[in-house]
Amino acid sequence: MAFEVPSPVMSKEESLELQNNPLLQDFVFPPFDVIEAKHVRPGIKALLQQHENDLVVLEKSVEPTWPKLVDPLEKILDRLQLVWGIIHHLKNVKDSADLRSAVEEVQPEKVKFLLRLGQSKPIYNAFKAIQESSDWHTLSDSRKRIVQVQTKEAVLNGVSLEDDKREQFNKVQQELEKFGKKFMENVLDATKKFEKLITDKKDMDELPASALAPAAQMAVSKGHEKANAEDGPWMITLDPSCIRSVMNHSRNRSLREEVYRARITRASDGELDNSPVIDQILKLRLEKAKLLGYNNYAEVSMEMKMATVDKAKQLLEKIRTAAWKAAVQDMEDLKKFSQEQGAMEANDLSDWDISFWSERLRESKYDVNEEELLPYFSLPKVMNGLFGIAKTLFEIDIEAADGLAPVWNDDVRFYRVKDSLGNPVAYFYFDPYFRPSEKRGGAWMGDAVSRSRALARDGASARLPVAYVVCNQSPPVGDKPSLMTFREVETVFHESGFWHAGLAKHYETGEALPEEVYLKLLAARTFRAGSLDLRQILYASTDLELHVNYIPGGSETNCGYEDYAAGYYCYMWGEVLSADAFSAFEDVGLDNEMAVKEIGHKFRDTVLALGGGKPPLEVFVQFRGREPSPDALLRRHGLLTAAAVSI
Repeated sequence: MAFEVPSPVMSKEESLELQNNPLLQDFVFPPFDVIEAKHVRPGIKALLQQHENDLVVLEKSVEPTWPKLVDPLEKILDRLQLVWGIIHHLKNVKDSADLRSAVEEVQPEKVKFLLRLGQSKPIYNAFKAIQESSDWHTLSDSRKRIVQVQTKEAVLNGVSLEDDKREQFNKVQQELEKFGKKFMENVLDATKKFEKLITDKKDMDELPASALAPAAQMAVSKGHEKANAEDGPWMITLDPSCIRSVMNHSRNRSLREEVYRARITRASDGELDNSPVIDQILKLRLEKAKLLGYNNYAEVSMEMKMATVDKAKQLLEKIRTAAWKAAVQDMEDLKKFSQEQGAMEANDLSDWDISFWSERLRESKYDVNEEELLPYFSLPKVMNGLFGIAKTLFEIDIEAADGLAPVWNDDVRFYRVKDSLGNPVAYFYFDPYFRPSEKRGGAWMGDAVSRSRALARDGASARLPVAYVVCNQSPPVGDKPSLMTFREVETVFHESGFWHAGLAKHYETGEALPEEVYLKLLAARTFRAGSLDLRQILYASTDLELHVNYIPGGSETNCGYEDYAAGYYCYMWGEVLSADAFSAFEDVGLDNEMAVKEIGHKFRDTVLALGGGKPPLEVFVQFRGREPSPDALLRRHGLLTAAAVSI
């Protein structure tokens, strides 16, 4: 066992249970196959007790040196982050009432300890002493970065606050954790709650087979044993792929409206109403910002990010200006097309009409049918293509390592990443399919185990990192593999520019995607780009507005809010960085294999290798030779001529 926590009141049975608690074991990979909700309470309580003891010892012995400060602090932080990270991950992918209850009980104690640690004056003063010492200039860039981040985080954790303000700050932080947890649970429960059984085949007219099969499969799972794709019944849920199919293909306008309204009004009434929860979160964030001496919470959020509030607003405004005329033209084109098709709603298109008529217009304009593309994008072949690109650009091999690490669901894959010499350098889990009863929506990546020299074992130079990659796409149906939409392919690749026609192969015949179809896809890449950019601008601007100017409890409503903590602009900022980085490959010619490899190695050795060891802006400049610009993104979206841009 990794920890032994003596307790004079602990029975032999309790002691034995603690010794066998998987959360407290010494493991290389998290034991997901045996962790249960019952392990959370005793495991976290024991861990926090041990860490409290360790923190007391560290505070008494701390010195402003790496061995006496950073290494022992890392060991305390790492174990708690690792174990709590496992629990948090399971809440995201395998939620249950028992797990919620266990987390609710121990979360306040976890928050209390992290506040105690973050507000430790001996540790903060030791980091400050390193910064002010005559040896500061001798430290590596990465060590300087660690010290700077730790001191800044301590200030944001309230280390400089006086007793009364610190006590209030801690109360606010506890409440924020509680309401944040409630917000996410309400969204998940509201998503699960919506189910609509369709028995009339007319209501499913025009929906592709790729949508009918999973809808029938869902109906079977809900007790309709005879459901099948051809005759139904079909179960409509708020799973993203189901929503997309209905909104893009259903000619039943009332069904589109019902599904649309169900999606955008999730967790907005009854016992799952998030409106008061949101108001409390905004109120508490503002109070936290004021206690720390900031004008608003957006300023707090930006402290650990690449931008400032003003720079974020400037970026959003530049892209909004560039996208506006194109978006207006998008709507005019859509109205004209729907009129030509005899749509009764053509002169008054509603939100639930846009996707449907956009898909019809795209099919007409580019002669691209998404349903016909699906067989060319089976998940196994897409992943193999992605791994091939990684090998070309970064000289790494990604290979299946299923069975090496325990997993939380049978569909989860585990992969090993090797360098050019065949040495393992990292691992990752891949959880691809939606499970609406237990898994939250969206796609994300996170750390399971962080890389660490201090925590290396068995003579290794470093402990290797392990990551989570999570998506929510349709699972295999029958003997068919998971067939992906082009949008889902982009989600997995994140930046679709590297893939080419040869990567798309028919899952049955192995035939490559025809060149003419590939060229049509490229031509359609800018379709409605202005409208899509404006949607992202709206989300990001609303998020910033709520955290800069919104007054909780005032006359304005927080309706439509998603909990991004003044960080939604990062999606657009990430697209800017991604497109700008990719333009470095375009500059040398994507068909120039040697030059592309050279740029790939440079990207690997800067953006990927330096990570958080330098400020992110410096890392980007080291790769690109200049600060980021929106030009490449706007050019890709066909919007560059609409505005002169630079950040």
